[in-house]
Amino acid sequence: MQMPLRLSSQAPEVPSTSDKAFLSMHVLIVEDDSPLAASIATAMRARGWRADVSERGEPVPASLLRDDYDVLVLDIGLPGIDGLETLRRVREQGSLLPVLMLTARDTIGDRVSGLECGADDYLVKPFALDELLARLRALVRRQDLRRGETLIVSSLRFDAAARRAHIDDQPIHLSARECIVLQYLMLKTSRIVARDQLAALVPGWGAGTSDNALELLISRLRAKIEPGGVRLRTVRGLGYLLEPAVPG
Repeated sequence: MQMPLRLSSQAPEVPSTSDKAFLSMHVLIVEDDSPLAASIATAMRARGWRADVSERGEPVPASLLRDDYDVLVLDIGLPGIDGLETLRRVREQGSLLPVLMLTARDTIGDRVSGLECGADDYLVKPFALDELLARLRALVRRQDLRRGETLIVSSLRFDAAARRAHIDDQPIHLSARECIVLQYLMLKTSRIVARDQLAALVPGWGAGTSDNALELLISRLRAKIEPGGVRLRTVRGLGYLLEPAVPG
């Protein structure tokens, strides 16, 4: 059944002032409802964005390696592998691309499943086109800020652009997987991060990754960063928590 857009305004032929900073945005839309996908793509192109469309999830991981996209719009209800499995595969290859999921499913459980698989935002059909575009701009803006930021917790610093960590002025030697996990944990400082959420970010890992493999990575990372005045705790049954250490 076709799910219509709730258009709050006619798509402009000329990009608005708020769109001009996003003229180079490149979006991949993965949606098997052809009229809906075409409506979204047309509105994006009217604003000067580049929009590609795929009706299936299987080609997506390879497409993200081949083309330089800024954001992914991903429907959950796809033929073949669904949107959740598509997202798992994307995160398994190490992609941190912002992902907004579209779905007709409006239950808390469905939304939680999408977020735990690594989605950054979630929009329920039918939706207003203006809201979709605004959310995408917000995701890309947030990602751009993160690319150049230095994350700091106590005396531990992580340079997101250079992928380097320091305690005071001393460099910490981290593997590529440790860098990915540390960056995400520092972005979520003082909040519990689910095990599956972390595993989905690590290249070559996913939902089937053993608890021991992730715990070993966390253990190695903990030994390297805790001299910087932070604690990396395993919260049994829930996940992991990075927080400033309490002075003893």
